[in-house]
Amino acid sequence: MKIKKIEALTLPVSDLIRATRFYHEVFNLPLIQEDHTQKISTMRCGQQFLNLTEATNFTPINLGLRIIVGDNLSDVLNHLKSYFVEFVSEEPTKSIGLEGYLLSVKIKDLDGNIIEVATYSDR
Repeated sequence: MKIKKIEALTLPVSDLIRATRFYHEVFNLPLIQEDHTQKISTMRCGQQFLNLTEATNFTPINLGLRIIVGDNLSDVLNHLKSYFVEFVSEEPTKSIGLEGYLLSVKIKDLDGNIIEVATYSDR
């Protein structure tokens, strides 16, 4: 079997409306579909879908995501601060990504999942 890509990621959330607003506003993810009856929102995140589902008996899963942005990291920091996002690490760290070296900061979403917001340092 040859996996080509991950097309969708489903993330359980405690409050669908708040989580949808967070991901849509903070990360500017386009909302593709929202169904309050089924308690699911679908957004486009690059070449993948991010599905948010409201869990009846929500248990935090502490998921870790890395989001690659095309902006300067100092602009990203200012943007995140303007939304009063909780930082895990505001000091940029360097790591290796699929396409080179990354500079990133880590934040938490509303349910405590860690999101690494990264940019390629050589671009």
